[in-house]
Amino acid sequence: MANNPSAIKRNRQAIGRRLKNRSQRSRMRTSIKTLRQAIDSGDAKTARELLPEALRLVDTTAQKGAIHRNAAARTKSRLVLAVGKLS
Repeated sequence: MANNPSAIKRNRQAIGRRLKNRSQRSRMRTSIKTLRQAIDSGDAKTARELLPEALRLVDTTAQKGAIHRNAAARTKSRLVLAVGKLS
């Protein structure tokens, strides 16, 4: 447990950051999940429609620091490849 005022404030800030990061990651993962479901079902048209939104969410999540930029690049690359294989 934090005792001095600066540690207490840091703890408060960490809680807020954790909640924001969690929310960002959750939105990103949901978007990726729906895109992957479209890919698995073989629905190329829907997958192409969902791809830009998923890529945008991956980018913004990385930009905000919720995920590492290399993890974002890897995820985007794999999604684009998977959608490309449907065509």
